[in-house]
Amino acid sequence: MTTPVYLDWNASAPLGEPARAAMAHAFTVAGNPSSVHAAGRAARKIVEEARASVASVAGAGAARIVFTGGGTEANALALNGFAPADCIVSAVEHDSVWAPLSGARVAPVDRDGIVDLAALEALLADRPKLVAVMLANNETGAIQPVAEIARLTRAAGARLHCDAVQAFGKIAVDFEALGADTLALSAHKIGGPQGVGALIVRESVQVNPLLSGGGQETGLRAGTQNVAGIAGFGAAALAAAPMAAGLRDALENAIRTAYVGVAIHAGAAPRLPNTSCIGLPGVSAETQVMTLDLAGFAVSAGAACSSGKVKASRTLAAMGAGTGAGEAIRVSLGPTTTTEEIDAFARAWAALARRLAPAGAKIPAAA
Repeated sequence: MTTPVYLDWNASAPLGEPARAAMAHAFTVAGNPSSVHAAGRAARKIVEEARASVASVAGAGAARIVFTGGGTEANALALNGFAPADCIVSAVEHDSVWAPLSGARVAPVDRDGIVDLAALEALLADRPKLVAVMLANNETGAIQPVAEIARLTRAAGARLHCDAVQAFGKIAVDFEALGADTLALSAHKIGGPQGVGALIVRESVQVNPLLSGGGQETGLRAGTQNVAGIAGFGAAALAAAPMAAGLRDALENAIRTAYVGVAIHAGAAPRLPNTSCIGLPGVSAETQVMTLDLAGFAVSAGAACSSGKVKASRTLAAMGAGTGAGEAIRVSLGPTTTTEEIDAFARAWAALARRLAPAGAKIPAAA
């Protein structure tokens, strides 16, 4: 490829034109959305229209949407006030859920990263106050049976928080159908701006504000709203559409042909249609990421929230990957990814495998 190819959409999607246009308009409005004069009402109108847009795509009422400074803040707001000892967290949660609940009981997952429902039900017998299970994993794309988990959690009298940051905009997300009590979203995963997110809160649920001192967002998130960012979020939500898995499957077929020993982590699970977690035995994830970057391809290893560090994946370790937890890269596609880009990546990956795979690896001569 003569130009860089971006295949790290799960880390952050490029800002889409609908969001860019909505933000450009919002930047022309000077008012504070809490002010009662005409300029303030104009800003408020932008915020409320965006709230309705996000709600409509997420299957929730607009009054249930609380805008935040991103997905991490949305998760933190949902978890605020809960002691880890009173919680259950799945073994494959994002660090923004895992860290504040450090010390919580852990619901194990199978080799494809799906929560073991029998094990979860046994843990629920201790009557926890909160269960946290993401909708789709950011590294593997594995989709959890959240509606069934919600049923079990409700029967145990616990609250269910669902991090839907990676799922929203890639698959259909219906808050009511999922049955979660709170659900986190983020704008920049779907072509909106960075630094904007939302928490959906069921009407019967009370959350403890992280920020106090103002009545914004029904008293749940004090501070003047990021009008332009929220406008971009709303526009991006309306523009997002569930993706097809054709390009992902073509990519995986190509690399399976190139190297018989390749691992597709969570390959047997229901997955996001844009996400492949590819393991090359004997080659560190860091080496793979750097080699592909030099060849013009942006991919990642694990989550993109580790201050630029490449380390063994806690998610893959929980799935029983062993040493493979440090040998996997994530390739994530977007709505503008092309067949030509996928073909070029497959060639670059095959060349990497030929050069770096351990001696004796089964690599077809035609790869």
